[in-house]
Amino acid sequence: MNMMASGWINGFLGVLIFAGSLPATRVAVADFDPVFLTLARAAIAGLVGLALLGVFREKRPERRDLAPLLVVALSVVIGFPLLTALALKHVTSAHSIVFIGLLPLSTALFAVLRGGERPRLAFWLFSGLGSALVAGFALRQGFSASPTGDLLMLSAIVICGLGYAEGAALSRRLGGWQVISWALLLALPVTIVLSWITAPASLNGVGLPAWLSLAYVSLFSMLIGFVFWYRGLAQGGIAAVGQLQLLQPFFGLALAALLLGEAVTWQMLAVSAAVAACVAGARRFAR
Repeated sequence: MNMMASGWINGFLGVLIFAGSLPATRVAVADFDPVFLTLARAAIAGLVGLALLGVFREKRPERRDLAPLLVVALSVVIGFPLLTALALKHVTSAHSIVFIGLLPLSTALFAVLRGGERPRLAFWLFSGLGSALVAGFALRQGFSASPTGDLLMLSAIVICGLGYAEGAALSRRLGGWQVISWALLLALPVTIVLSWITAPASLNGVGLPAWLSLAYVSLFSMLIGFVFWYRGLAQGGIAAVGQLQLLQPFFGLALAALLLGEAVTWQMLAVSAAVAACVAGARRFAR
């Protein structure tokens, strides 16, 4: 299997895992405070990452790697989970999932700025079209209905694109799972202390669905998904493989409907189908 094909397979597996993040977060914030949820998931994943680094006796990152690792920690370990958790207090997971369609464009922009990639003009046309369809749908559904939730989601998309591009570029030297593990470890002293401080006074009212959701976002969304995702971006190209995120609304909307009973309108499905159609075009002209 060539490097490009391997990159797309790993990237696809990462997208599948990430698709469950927003529905799981939506369930978790029903019983957990968003700030505590963000810190707890990072702390749990950080402890697992620490164990992995110890078991495999990974070499410590070089000094030049610390600044990029800090960017990854602030963006995908803290920033994106916190902003999405706060947003899901205002919007449904089905609505927030549509914003994920903007992630490929954000990732591609940072792939140019931070990863040194130079996709062709046609790539930007396809990527921009997919993102415009998603943004247009969000506005049509009523941006003014919850401007707070939508602005939080847009902010999350921007910093997540930065974290994806920075982590993917770094994983070419350190490896995919090593990057997210070191980033989690870098944030661990802060996340473990603050999660203890922000922990609810009583856990009696926390139901099993919330606990299962916390487990999912901690182990899969925060760690395992990045193992595949960063490896895929590094192997197949940040801008190219990043377009797979356009497929994430499909999986996320299905989960929101099946697990949460949320309404999935035909407009949501139509937009998801349209932006997914842009993946093939963007992939063709990514390099």
